Amino acid sequence: MAKEAHHKAAEQHDNAAKAHRTAAEHHEKGDHQNAHEHSKKAHQHSSQAHEHSTQAHKKSEDQSKSRSAA
Repeated sequence: MAKEAHHKAAEQHDNAAKAHRTAAEHHEKGDHQNAHEHSKKAHQHSSQAHEHSTQAHKKSEDQSKSRSAA
């Protein structure tokens, strides 16, 4: 269902944002190793969010088309 896909995308966007904030905090403290690790996690979450968003949009389009055809 499209709604579930949108929720998964939103969750990954939230996770990415949290990881970005954590990375920034580590950078401010001079802890660049941990900052780098959190930046990598943020990138992974962002990539997953993009995938879920793409799936959600496709499912929404498919549902819209099936409603129009009915």
